[in-house]
Amino acid sequence: MFYGLSNYIKNLLPKRLFYRGLLIVAVPIVVLQITISLVFFDSLWIKTNVGMTRGLIAEIKTFIDAYDNDQQDKDYIINLFKSNLEIEIQHKEGKVIPGDIPERWFSPLDRSLRRELKSKHFVYWFDTTNYKDLVDIKIQHIDGYFQFYVPRSRLTTSSARLFGLWITLPAFLMIAIAIIFLKNQTRPIIKLAEASEKFGRGEDLDEFRPSGALEIRKAGQEFDKMRKRIIRHLNQRSEMLSGISHDLRTPLTRIKLQLAMIKDKNLSKKLSSDVDDMEKMLNEYLQFASTGAKDKTETFDISELILKLINNYNNPNIIQNFKEEIYFNGRKNLIARCINNLIENSLKYAKKVEINMNKQKENLKIIVSDDGPGVPEKEHENIIKPFYKVDKSRSESKSSVGLGLSIASDICRSHGGDIKFSKSKFGGLEVSISLPF
Repeated sequence: MFYGLSNYIKNLLPKRLFYRGLLIVAVPIVVLQITISLVFFDSLWIKTNVGMTRGLIAEIKTFIDAYDNDQQDKDYIINLFKSNLEIEIQHKEGKVIPGDIPERWFSPLDRSLRRELKSKHFVYWFDTTNYKDLVDIKIQHIDGYFQFYVPRSRLTTSSARLFGLWITLPAFLMIAIAIIFLKNQTRPIIKLAEASEKFGRGEDLDEFRPSGALEIRKAGQEFDKMRKRIIRHLNQRSEMLSGISHDLRTPLTRIKLQLAMIKDKNLSKKLSSDVDDMEKMLNEYLQFASTGAKDKTETFDISELILKLINNYNNPNIIQNFKEEIYFNGRKNLIARCINNLIENSLKYAKKVEINMNKQKENLKIIVSDDGPGVPEKEHENIIKPFYKVDKSRSESKSSVGLGLSIASDICRSHGGDIKFSKSKFGGLEVSISLPF
């Protein structure tokens, strides 16, 4: 029960740090203001209004008693109340007060006025909305009724509005100041997250300058140190493999020259085939090493890119099932290498290859399916490992070193995407790539 309630509350709470921090600051301020307002309205404003209303009704009761007891100069009493108490009084003879009173149960003024009039056992009618500064009260008398025009200030105080204003404005001011400070505090975290995301995708990152609070600054400094160590490691790997490439290409070239001079053509052809395989494997090693090369991110038509790759093969068995132009922001050369590796991998073991592409809510999905022997499900996690081969399901090729899918996986994940394997509708392997827009 409590676990479910905890999850429900977590789903209601904001996910971003800025809004959570704002919630921590704003909620106590709002709760405090509401509490103070309720205490003020209950203990001061409402009680003050009740006291003022009770005093006014007592004055009206006094007037009616004096009016009934004085048989000589009734106008004097009316003028006396008007001049001293600012109450305009009219005696309507032979008339009956209206039956329906405007209902405003939410108004504290109406509630207190209704309660006090009932306590004096008056037959009454009143309206607090018809006039801006006056309250109209009618009280039944023997042969008609008295109409009292009472200043609104005699029944309610305007301090409540001022209090509401002064209690609301500082609250909004404090929340506004909190928003400014929270923005300044969360900005370095957002910059650090953006820099980490860019670096994770292999994009060029400008000089990162840590800022913010001491803890955030320290995290930024450690990230920058880690980034530089990784870049240095990648550069060393690329330089090492480039050196190996240079060193191996020279003897391979000499071997090719020597093979051209061999008179035995059959032997020369066999040895030349082995040398070509070695050269191809060497190129695959270099391609794997250069997967993290610094290519600029650009926006391009990925549909057009895939169509060009398909046309390069000039193979009618490669089918594409997409027509829509889809623009994608990424490293064009790496995406081309990724798709090309998947197509080559399928063509090695299958006759028919189908490429589908569709745009989803936040992702671009590219599916390459073939009718080859497929890959057992237990091997799906292994086939993206460098130099790994599945001997049982896919016949081993001398010229392949098992880097095609590994390179495709690295490129996909460097763009923040994912790669998955399953059985295709043709019975072979289906490779599904998901790239975020």
